[in-house]
Amino acid sequence: AKDSGNPQVDYLVAWKPPASVFDEQTALKGIVNLGAGVDALLQNPSLPRELPIVKLRDAGMGELIGDYARYGVLHFQRDFDRYRRQQATSEWREVPVVDKPDWPIGVLGLGAIGTRVAQMLAADGYPVLGWSRSPKQIDGLTCHHGDDGLDTLLRQVKTLITLLPDTPATRHIIDRDNLAKLPNGASLINPGRGTLIDEPALLDALGDGESEGHLRGALLDAFPNEPLAADSPLWRHPRILITPHMAGPTPIGAAADQVADALDAMSKGQAVETIDPEAGY
Repeated sequence: AKDSGNPQVDYLVAWKPPASVFDEQTALKGIVNLGAGVDALLQNPSLPRELPIVKLRDAGMGELIGDYARYGVLHFQRDFDRYRRQQATSEWREVPVVDKPDWPIGVLGLGAIGTRVAQMLAADGYPVLGWSRSPKQIDGLTCHHGDDGLDTLLRQVKTLITLLPDTPATRHIIDRDNLAKLPNGASLINPGRGTLIDEPALLDALGDGESEGHLRGALLDAFPNEPLAADSPLWRHPRILITPHMAGPTPIGAAADQVADALDAMSKGQAVETIDPEAGY
């Protein structure tokens, strides 16, 4: 109504909207989530559970995160972490190179973004093992699923990349037990969700920093609470690289196209791919 102080809308396009939005907007027909992760939205206590939710399906984030993962893999495969430490002590020593075919990579999460990242790394010449909850077949990848598949993957990879959604089933999936399954000297890259990693277990696996622990190093872009607290021990660990959740910014143009397509389909009553609230993605 024109004279209403609280006009009602049919569709909400938002990223982490405040709970008050759903108390005020009582006529919503659907939501378009401005990102791939829907955990913050699903945890909103005022969210009407019957509302269909459409999330961005890659929209270009996959390639950006793929570049981030490429950097992280090369950082460890070509020993830049070791050369950085050698520089601090003026040590001139070449480390023998491990070739790409001998550097298997594990990617946890084979949604649109995880698949894109995995395929980019496979195209670079690395053996790539992917893992998902349910069975998948993806060209160029060795796919695993379920608990047994996760165990198999973890025991083989030199670098593990975590791109799973934040759900009750995935929180702290990288715990003490699963970190111990990784080969000695493996590395971890997390451009996904901060809740996937058991941080105290990761710190223990990395050791004191003076010498390599079970894990060689970690590149972390996401954390359970952001910004990362200034007193977090992660900041000061010499075998951890931290970036401020910048691995996959949303490209505006591609995102706008997906939003427009979703709104057009929903307004016409056409089928549109929505998330499964029970699964969390």
